[in-house]
Amino acid sequence: MLLTSLASHTLLAYAQAESVSLVPNAGAYLGLGFNANSTQFNDQDVTATGTSVVTNTSTGAAVSSGTAGGPAVGIDMNNVNAYSPSIQAGYFEKVKDSNYLWGAKFSYSYLGGSTATNDFIRIPQYGAYANGTPFTGNAIASSYQKTIKHQLSLVPYVGQAFEKSTLYFGAGPTLSQVNTKINNLVGFADLNGDRTDISGVAQNFTDTQWVLGATAMLGGTYYLNTSLFLDLNYSYSMTKNKTSSYYSTFHNVSSPNTYTGELIGSSTGTATVQSVGISMNKLF
Repeated sequence: MLLTSLASHTLLAYAQAESVSLVPNAGAYLGLGFNANSTQFNDQDVTATGTSVVTNTSTGAAVSSGTAGGPAVGIDMNNVNAYSPSIQAGYFEKVKDSNYLWGAKFSYSYLGGSTATNDFIRIPQYGAYANGTPFTGNAIASSYQKTIKHQLSLVPYVGQAFEKSTLYFGAGPTLSQVNTKINNLVGFADLNGDRTDISGVAQNFTDTQWVLGATAMLGGTYYLNTSLFLDLNYSYSMTKNKTSSYYSTFHNVSSPNTYTGELIGSSTGTATVQSVGISMNKLF
């Protein structure tokens, strides 16, 4: 009986030891990894307005002046898939006397390779001379490009710890660096039945902005030991709708007329990024 009792207590102690979670009660951590991303640029609209003063190239005498513009033109963009390196730092803590936990993590991902391109952009314009006579035209660009270069996120989360793993869910703000390019834009007008290059040499426009957004994240961790764990997560983030503005001047010497004026435009749109990430993390 003594041997049986001793064996029973030994097995019970062994089972209790085995059931002790590798997940500590609290900890700060730092991790490195990579993400597989699918980026979609949504609701992309572009506007363009041109003003011009026309003078006779030979004499310099004023011929006419006018302005042309039009409503925003929607541009469809394809999904862009890419891999990106990432880094994260965070802290978590178990709720007292339970396996539930709370925490927060800061993440950075470089998305510089995720550029979406739409070729041959045609923006219809409607204008009038200073005397009120109407005319039509087009602003034409070889391509329209969008890129998210950097993305930062801060995600508070809640979850539950198990023997060697955790599951968690969180949501929080993001900050993304979004770059927009309009390449090789030229303004044309239909004057007296002739298609005329008004702005001359093709011009490039670019704008880079930091844009606020939000993300939701679902993930899980697996502990290799008490100080190392793998983190696998899925996140869905969206940026706010942000306007980029463009401006340049032109001086197009032609025959028989010279055209001098301004190119003014803007673009708007949002971006969504779906990411699956994996990282190796060290507890401190």
